[in-house]
Amino acid sequence: MSRKSIIRLKTLYLSKEKIMTEIIFIVVESQEGGYEAKALDQSIFTEGDTLEELKQNVKEAVHCHFEEDTPKMVRLHFVKEEVFAA
Repeated sequence: MSRKSIIRLKTLYLSKEKIMTEIIFIVVESQEGGYEAKALDQSIFTEGDTLEELKQNVKEAVHCHFEEDTPKMVRLHFVKEEVFAA
């Protein structure tokens, strides 16, 4: 199963309109400190120095991006990359 099929936006179809019920963000630690978040399948990017600040910035970015029909739920998927010698 591909990563894209595992992590995808859940949608609810009502008549011919597509209403998003959940949006997923990939969260990584920033090299400068803090966190960076990028939405899957949407052009939404934000950052925060702390997790609480990041959550608030994500919420504001989602409301600003959609204006109407805002997703009801936000999922943060934390990714930590580690590299070591084989």
